[in-house]
Order: sequence, then structure tokens, then C-alpha cells
Amino acid sequence: RRSSDLFPGAGWKVRRERSPGRLQARAAESAGAAEPPPGILAGREYRCVSVGPLPAGLPSGGLDPTRPGYAPPSAPLSASPQPLGESPAAASSPPVPRAALSDLKRLHSVAIRNLSSYWENMPVKKKRKSSGSEDSMKRCSITRLQSPGSRLFGIDENFSSKRCLSWFYEYAGPDDVLGPEAMEKFCEDIGVEPENIIMLVLAWKLEAESMGFFTKEEWLKGMSSLQCDCAEKLQSKFDYLRSQLNDIPSFKNIYRYAFDFAREKDQRSLDIDTAKSMLALLLGRTWPLFPVFHQYLEQSKYKVINKDQWYNVLEFSRTVHADLSNYDEDGAWPVLLDEFVEWQKVRQPT
Repeated sequence: RRSSDLFPGAGWKVRRERSPGRLQARAAESAGAAEPPPGILAGREYRCVSVGPLPAGLPSGGLDPTRPGYAPPSAPLSASPQPLGESPAAASSPPVPRAALSDLKRLHSVAIRNLSSYWENMPVKKKRKSSGSEDSMKRCSITRLQSPGSRLFGIDENFSSKRCLSWFYEYAGPDDVLGPEAMEKFCEDIGVEPENIIMLVLAWKLEAESMGFFTKEEWLKGMSSLQCDCAEKLQSKFDYLRSQLNDIPSFKNIYRYAFDFAREKDQRSLDIDTAKSMLALLLGRTWPLFPVFHQYLEQSKYKVINKDQWYNVLEFSRTVHADLSNYDEDGAWPVLLDEFVEWQKVRQPT
């Protein structure tokens, strides 16, 4: 800092002196400037450097001569100035007058106050904002991906995992499984029949493995994705669950899920009675030929339906006309559907 900032009206500025051991204050003389005041104290952390003419009342030979005890120096300052507290006889430089000591102490105190004021008033450097990673994290925390399915639900601030688990234990037994009897009570509480297709779509959302059972893990995962922790919230999702049946990719996934969901886990195929019930639930209202196909299954020799046959029934219902006019006999349809077409053509009037 300039001398006018540290010592108004003076021609001196203070520099920090870094030296090993005891810090010593030394005077430095600038070209063409008056000699700095003599008798700088050793042991201080600062040194005075001449930067301009001395103020009035401070002659080149020392400090204010009107002060009692003033004595002009008779020799230049020593390279090793007298440390504070040593006797004058032990030092190689002339003794420092008490008036000079008093003035230097005053200047030292002023310098410290000015330096402290400078650092306190120094503006605080603002922290640079990040490149958007925090905002990205916040956006990522607002929505989560549904699985299965592709719909995104915003996180409900009122959703509680603890309340969801408590809701589960209103129906589940000590084995942490919601069984068939509890399922009936659960359906009653949410206002749907167990045979309602909404229950199949809900099981698909919960990724339930067995028909008539919900485990704790399935419940928590599925209800958390739906953001439901009570019957009222689940009822508010019924329209969404129904809408999945009108979405072609979602309906295909639900249809394929139903085969593994409904079959006995020790069997690779679906027994014919269960197959007819599930087909009625899934295709009964949308496939014009379903009543005829259902009648054919009842009089057929088939006792089970395998996975390939199950998948092809859906493809058949979507691509083949009700009058069977576009049916390709050379197509890669399973024998079950070939025999159904032959059976139906025989029954149709010529």
C-alpha cells in the first residue's frame, strides 16, 4: 500500500520482512529520497522504506527534534540493529532515543490498524456456480422410470414407504405374503372384483410371480412406482391402469405376462380351463372371433396350451379377419390355429 494510505502525511510505507530467527526491521533508502528515520527496532515484522519527502517537522537526520531526548545520529545504521531490550553498550549502532522509539511504536500501531481495516473491507470472492450438474440431479430426483411400462410418475411428496408397508400388513400374514383370502379383502377395500382385469394389470405393475399372491418385495416395489400408500391413491390410478390395455406394446406385454402369471410354476404349459378364463379376460371384449374360438377349445382335444400357442393366438386375433378370408394356410401358424380355421370353415354356411 502507498504511504499516504498507511501514514497520512508521511513519506514512509511498511513492508513485511521475512528472515529466519528473530525478524529484524531494516531501513532502505530510495534514490534521491531523504534518509529514513534511525533507530528502527529489531524484532518487529515490518521495515520502513523511504518513498518520498519527509513530512514537516521530520528532518533528514531523524524524527521530530522538538521531542525531549532527541539526538541526531552520528553514524549510519548498523547492519544488525540493536534488539529491543539490549543495553546500548552491547550494540554496535548508536543508542535509539526514547522519542524515536515512541514514534515508531505509534507508526507501527497505525500500520497494523490500517492493514487490518484493509483485509476486513476486502470484498469476498464469490464461488463460481457449477456447470448445471446440481440442477440435473434435482431434475433426476423429480421423476423415476416405471418398470415394466414406460410411464413416468412425479414423486408424490405425501407418499410414505412406511405407510405403504403398514398398508401391506393390514392384509399380509406373518410370512410376509398377501394370500388368496387376504386378496379378496384387498379387492373389496379398493372396490374391484378379483376377476377384474385391473387386478391383472396391477399384478403386472407389481411384477407378481404367482396369481393370487403378493409378496412384500413385490408390493413395495410396485406401489412405490405407482406412488400409492393407501386404497384411495390406488383407486385414483385405475384410469391409468385401464389405459395400459389400449396401448398396443403395453397390452402385448400384459398378455405375455399373463401366461407365466397364471400357470402352475412346476408346469411349462397352461391348463385349458385357466387358458380359457385368461383369454376371456384379455380378448373377450376386443376379438370378434373369441366366442367361436372359446367354443372350439371346449370341444377340442387340447388339455393345455403352451407358450408358443399362447403368443400366436394374440397375433392371430390382430391380423386375421373375422371371416378368415386373409388366413394363409401356408403360414407359420401352430397346428392349434390351423385346426380352428378348418373347424370354423366347416361350420360356416356355404
